[in-house]
Amino acid sequence: MASVDVVDETFLAVPPGVVAAAFAPPASWRAFWPDLELDVYADRGDEGLRWTVGGALVGTMEVWLEPVLDGTVVHYFLRADSPTGSFTPRDARREVQRRQLDAKSVSLGLKLTLEDGRPAGCPPAG
Repeated sequence: MASVDVVDETFLAVPPGVVAAAFAPPASWRAFWPDLELDVYADRGDEGLRWTVGGALVGTMEVWLEPVLDGTVVHYFLRADSPTGSFTPRDARREVQRRQLDAKSVSLGLKLTLEDGRPAGCPPAG
């Protein structure tokens, strides 16, 4: 039997506080991960959040926000099992692929929204 273990990293050219604000409201969690029930066990402010996960998966999830240069690296970690026990290896591979795509979709969606058209290599406005 196998578990789901997903790691993702994406650079956003905005400060950690801006990214943290996007993750702060529980409504955003439901939008990003509609099939997961999340309960915060560590609110790290501008460094991110840690959740226990229920619903479609059971385990833990974290978004760690690391300041890098003039932006933020969003580190995403998900470690979970099926709510009915462990996945078969085949089902685990499918779930990992699905969750990897979901993680990148969340990060790239935030990148488009929060960077607001900032061209690569250009300083932030203001």
